[in-house]
Amino acid sequence: MAGNATTRFGNVSLLSVASVLPSRVTTSDDIEDRLSAALARLRLRPGLLRRVAGVNERRNWAEGESSDDATIAAGTKALAEAGVAPGEVGLLINTSVTRKHLEPSVAVRLHHGLDLPTSAINFDIANACLGFVNGMSLAAGMIESGQIRYAIVVNGEDADEIQVNTINRLVNSNADRDGFMSEFASLTLGSGSAAAVLGRADEHPEGHRLLGGVTRAATQFHELCVGSVDGMFTDAKALLKGGLNLVVSAWKEAAPEWKWSGMDRYITHQVSSVHTGAIVKAAKLDPERVPVTYDRYGNVGPASIPITLAEQQSSLKRGDRVLLMGVGSGLNTAMMELAW
Repeated sequence: MAGNATTRFGNVSLLSVASVLPSRVTTSDDIEDRLSAALARLRLRPGLLRRVAGVNERRNWAEGESSDDATIAAGTKALAEAGVAPGEVGLLINTSVTRKHLEPSVAVRLHHGLDLPTSAINFDIANACLGFVNGMSLAAGMIESGQIRYAIVVNGEDADEIQVNTINRLVNSNADRDGFMSEFASLTLGSGSAAAVLGRADEHPEGHRLLGGVTRAATQFHELCVGSVDGMFTDAKALLKGGLNLVVSAWKEAAPEWKWSGMDRYITHQVSSVHTGAIVKAAKLDPERVPVTYDRYGNVGPASIPITLAEQQSSLKRGDRVLLMGVGSGLNTAMMELAW
């Protein structure tokens, strides 16, 4: 498949997926109240976040909570549900965009917090909102090769700092509507943590098989969405167009090897109602099979796919086919099939 990377796994299963969400709820009305001066100056009607993005609320960490502690809690929960002891884990991959410092890695604190053995490899990988799916694929390859028996892939995001900085800048600047909308995506972000445990399928027949998937890159669009803790600046229209073209081209070129038109569930990266609707239309998906969480949690970055999957797992039955799919800034796309 020209321009595609395709992977198949023969003996890897997802053993568990778990999430931990912040206790503090921040509504879109709360954010728009803080932006009222800027909205009035630009003559933008109230309800912009609900109307344009479909985001009603998102979660933020309350006092005494943190993304690292919640990620450790999610990992502990996932290990318990998988029946895997911390001492059996051979690999921890942290896929968070959020990081408090450049070094050491976020993974070292999570490794320590989860009481993993000194033999457990641990590191961060970063690929914007695709990090978690990339981490699962990398961990699956190491399991398949026999290097490790069990892996835990984790993610924890904290949207507070970027949102505070964005709101303060928009209120105190003379930005026009285009300038305001270039930072709109920052206002849809949410916080949360998730973890997944992977192991050998032949040792865990009760697990959910990772069959494999594809990735595709369109890195000519690497400047369309650029973010830091100071803010995230996005050319929303160009990003949506480029992302849709990327997804559709990858989908079509994968078709000879992968039959994804009849999945029982599509777990997509959660961005907004616009993005979800566009992907459903472009890939001709049944919207009833595409659950959404952006309305309640906003865009939780790489954690959005595992958070949505964790919520859906109780309604999935043995034999269901599940496709994880998303687009990350840069641009990159990845799709991974699970046999539940």
